[in-house]
Amino acid sequence: MTIRNTTTWVDGLRDRTPTLSVSELAQRQKEGQALTLIDLRELQERIDRGAIPGSHHVPRGMLEFWADPAMRYHRDYFTEAAEYVVYCAGGGRSVLAALALLDMGYRKVWHLDGGFGDWAAAGLPVEDVAASARWQRKP
Repeated sequence: MTIRNTTTWVDGLRDRTPTLSVSELAQRQKEGQALTLIDLRELQERIDRGAIPGSHHVPRGMLEFWADPAMRYHRDYFTEAAEYVVYCAGGGRSVLAALALLDMGYRKVWHLDGGFGDWAAAGLPVEDVAASARWQRKP
């Protein structure tokens, strides 16, 4: 059996995934659209690089458990009425996450094309997560 190439697989899912560019997200925020931002990266990625301000940290491995109201892990920022933008470092994990949320029944979900990397490269605001995190990388 041949192992499926993950990049090829995710790229094949992109056309099924609602997508926002970094500039579209920034514009929607500027217009005051109520979007719930979900940061799928690992905690250490947030500490090392920062995060989009106001985003909720939801590790990719916990997404479905935190988003399911029937689970004891459920987080209250997951509601049927909310609109979500999921992002990761470069836009791969967020494709899978957006499709998972849509499959669960969430109706308004987008993945951020280019992820946090493109957001930071565009010079948009970045929250210094390390300044308030309990966890730090040791020298």
